[in-house]
Order: sequence, then C-alpha cells, then structure tokens
Amino acid sequence: MDNVIFDFLSDYLEISEEEMENISRQNVIKSFKKGAILLSEGEIASECYFVLKGCVYSYYLVDGEVKVTGFYTEKQPVTNVSYSTKKPSEYYLECLEDCIVAVSTAERSAELMRKVPRLLTASTTVLADQLANQQIKYDDFIKLSPEKRYQNLQKNSPDLLNRIPQYLIASYLGIKPESLSRIRKRLVK
Repeated sequence: MDNVIFDFLSDYLEISEEEMENISRQNVIKSFKKGAILLSEGEIASECYFVLKGCVYSYYLVDGEVKVTGFYTEKQPVTNVSYSTKKPSEYYLECLEDCIVAVSTAERSAELMRKVPRLLTASTTVLADQLANQQIKYDDFIKLSPEKRYQNLQKNSPDLLNRIPQYLIASYLGIKPESLSRIRKRLVK
C-alpha cells in the first residue's frame, strides 16, 4: 500500500530509497469498514488521512439533511479543516466504502518532516494544489448550473458516478435526487 503514497509523492518530487524507508516507518495504515465515522461534528481532529483504497466523503448535517462537500478516493489526502485549526469540526468524515488509509498525527508528521525535509516543500505544493482545486470547485458551484456541474463531474471524475449512490451525488451537486434523474435523462437523449 505504500506504493500508492509513493506514486502520489512522485508527482511532486523524486524519492530516494532511504526516504521511502523513512516514510514507510512513519505510516500507520488502518482499515475502516463502510460507514465508519473518521470525524464527527464537534470533535477536534487529531489525525489526518490519505486514502490508499476506498472512498471517504465529507458532509454537514443541516436540519437532519446530509449536505455533501467532497469525495476522497485513492491517492488523495482528505481535507480536514479541524486538523489544521484545532477547532471543533463542523462536518463529518465517513467511509463510503471499506477503506484502507494512511493515518498521521501532528507529531508523526513533524518527525517525518525532520527525517525527510524535502517533504516540506512537497507538502507546500500539495496544499497549494488542494487549495486551488477547492477554489475551482467553489467557483464552479457558484457560477455553473447543476447540469454543468454534473457534466464536469462526468468529465473529471467519471469513476465517482459508478461508486457513489445517486442521492449523495445529488447532494454534492446541490440538488434533489429527482432533479439529478431529470438531468441524467436529458443528457442521455
């Protein structure tokens, strides 16, 4: 499973054998069953996650209704504001499938950065990429119609459409499941 992490990191820097060994020693790999809650509203996150296998999603509960904000699959770090701010989370992180994730803490991350200082530069680039992607998603949500948002999801993440229940896709797009059905029918014609 470390190969997934190394594949991801290789997009940002070349990793030596010694660095790979240090990264492997710092990684704690955990398995979670579908439905496992990694973070609940009101909790302060003490761990951060990198998905090796499976799908994690983030959502708010607003008046008992699930409002999906993101899906995280293989080779993706899970965005977690509470981990960075040390403030109670306003949302949930839940495993949508059985998952295998690399789990880190602030202490383990600091130790890894001490042992592999080049990761600090890569981490900065990863964070900048994540921030840019979040901004693009936010901008698209504001300026595009639900149909265009769905088409973007089809184009950029077609695998999600086969892995995720339609009611969660609809929530992510900011529409009701019935509206998603109508959009899908229109696009098929």
